[in-house]
Amino acid sequence: MTLALPTLDAPLRIGTRGSPLALAQAYETRDRLATAFDLPQEVFQIVVIKTTGDAVQDRPLKEIGGKGLFTREIEDDLLQGRIDIAVHSMKDMPVAQPAGLILDTYLPREDVRDAFVSPTKRAIDELDSGATVGTSSLRRKAQLLNRRPDLNVVEFRGNVQTRLRKLDDGIADCTFLAMAGLNRLKRDDVPATPIPEDAMLPAVAQGAIGIERRTFDTRTAEMLAAIHDTPTGQRLAAERAFLAALDGSCETPIAGLAELDGDTLRLRGEVLRPDGSERLHDTQTCAIVDGAETGRKMAEALLAEAGAGFFDWR
Repeated sequence: MTLALPTLDAPLRIGTRGSPLALAQAYETRDRLATAFDLPQEVFQIVVIKTTGDAVQDRPLKEIGGKGLFTREIEDDLLQGRIDIAVHSMKDMPVAQPAGLILDTYLPREDVRDAFVSPTKRAIDELDSGATVGTSSLRRKAQLLNRRPDLNVVEFRGNVQTRLRKLDDGIADCTFLAMAGLNRLKRDDVPATPIPEDAMLPAVAQGAIGIERRTFDTRTAEMLAAIHDTPTGQRLAAERAFLAALDGSCETPIAGLAELDGDTLRLRGEVLRPDGSERLHDTQTCAIVDGAETGRKMAEALLAEAGAGFFDWR
């Protein structure tokens, strides 16, 4: 059967948030699909959808609902047929999708590292005692305080441009961004220094773009299969299984990273108290096919190590 490709009269509608980074990810998805099927860009329509997470900028995410804040409205439009696919930053995605939707397409992963951003410093260890650090990430806050309990960490929400402006205004001495975002935005002008994964383990799925569709939309599934990156999917299967078994909300500082070497997968994971006072971590290797099961077992082992009181602050 011939695949019915999008046309100018019946374009494929790509749903996305409206930030510059979200749009860059939607354009990358569009361009990859256009190249794969030798189609003009004009047969793909970018549909910008405002989410609750974008609208509320003055409070921490955990106070207004967690990760679903950046996806709920987009997924509603997908379910209602107002868009055909949704493009997401995978580190923002809950571990479970609403009934009727599936997330099984990933673009090649970008740089997974965090970036230390400061106009005058180049590393965390260069910060003076009592320096103010701006971040909205519970993970980064906990990792920082575990390493440097003398730092003052303040809430620092917004897209890349907003956070850089706050830094220029002197609200904080430094902040942190994802290298992937800076690379996709081509922001070589940002005073950013990559942080090795051993020094700051990244968020689960950091640097990965995921594409969500309706479960029974076979035409779209066939199109997306042409741009799916299998190694990224294998890595995220392990990382997201680890996250799901621990706590997939925004209320727990969790980090995880899977890497491939031939047929072997290496998974590193950690969970921390929000004040950085305790950090539990583990590393496991396995066959790639066993990645998800290894992620679940690692989470179970860390939960057992944490004991009954570790999550009392939630």
